[in-house]
Amino acid sequence: MIRKEMIAMLLAGGQGSRLGVLTTNVAKPAVSFGGKYRIIDFPLSNCINSGIDTVGVLTQYQPLRLNGHIGIGIPWDLDRNNGGVTVLPPYEKSGNSEWYSGTANAIYQNMNYIDSYDPEYVLILSGDHIYKMDYEVMLDFHKENNADVTIAAIPVPWEEASRFGVVITDENKRIQEFEEKPEKPRSNLASMGIYIFNWKVLKEALITMSEQSNCDFGKHIIPYCHEKGQRLFAYEYNGYWKDVGTLGSYWEANMELIDLIPEFNLYEEYWKIYTKGDVIEPQYIAQDAVTERCIIGEGCEIYGKVYGSVIGPGVTIGEGCEIRDSIIMQDSIIGRNTIINKSIIAENCEIGSNVELGIGEEVENKLKKSVYSFGLVAIGENSVIPSGVKVGKNTAIFGKTEKEDYPNGILEGGESIIKAGDRR
Repeated sequence: MIRKEMIAMLLAGGQGSRLGVLTTNVAKPAVSFGGKYRIIDFPLSNCINSGIDTVGVLTQYQPLRLNGHIGIGIPWDLDRNNGGVTVLPPYEKSGNSEWYSGTANAIYQNMNYIDSYDPEYVLILSGDHIYKMDYEVMLDFHKENNADVTIAAIPVPWEEASRFGVVITDENKRIQEFEEKPEKPRSNLASMGIYIFNWKVLKEALITMSEQSNCDFGKHIIPYCHEKGQRLFAYEYNGYWKDVGTLGSYWEANMELIDLIPEFNLYEEYWKIYTKGDVIEPQYIAQDAVTERCIIGEGCEIYGKVYGSVIGPGVTIGEGCEIRDSIIMQDSIIGRNTIINKSIIAENCEIGSNVELGIGEEVENKLKKSVYSFGLVAIGENSVIPSGVKVGKNTAIFGKTEKEDYPNGILEGGESIIKAGDRR
């Protein structure tokens, strides 16, 4: 095995419970994004654009879609004999089988994989953020400061700082203190969950802290390195970065792609986002169809009107439909004369004719008000909605529903229909 200067470990095992029915059967990094991509495409593309050709992808929750999407890494030029992409699920060891229990524990369980490349540096990434970053520039910063650990950090609004791990630095960006989700933050420089470690430093910390339950970078590894007197630095990033962990932030990030001048540009030549592309026929826009300010994937058939929406590949939108401010994922079918407002419809759904989604006033969701909010309608994959029904805001639907599931033909705002799988 040829020695690598730096390899990346991409944490992609997250359940994404705050995305509700969108992640019932799929890991958050495998959720569709931007009409064509999946969330994991962004950190993977960052790796290859940054010259990193060895990536371990740590999977756990519902890994099937993710494994099939990554394959042997061809779209990202990561199908290599030496390095490339390797999917690393939890595996049975002699004597016991152990799930990953925390971000650092997942890395600890794969130390042999890292050791096989004998890297000088290890880059730790999350598989659920939308951004473009040149990790090579961050590595240069790490070397210039003779750092043991470098944490990528981004300024956030002060009122949001308590949601993050925040770093307090001196004038040279050396970290003086690290606070995990403080009630009264003393800094608004938030950790992005992107770290560069000297491998020797990380290995020693992982071995020492391995007995901690749910061993985590923010709670255990970073504080341990700080207490040991290691040199910790904050690499300040000022580009676009979005944690799409809630339905609201996921919807917002998609809608931002279709702004007149999008803050996050999918069309830059010098920093391409790569994805697994199935060979699909071209899109068809009918003579009477209307599309305004949309992303529309290949293989779509559009017969109705679509405004300010993100439409994935292979979607059919029937005659007389009106779609506004919505996300419709791959291979979903929308019947005739259906009106859809501010909805997220996952893959392979079937919405009948004369349906109305997103009607009425906003009411708190009774099942999970913290998840199903933002005035959205959320519909999980492979769901069926019968013709002629109406659905209010802050609602969730999962499974093959029938007319009888809608009292008087309506799912009132704040209600949910969960027909199969676990309750979200």
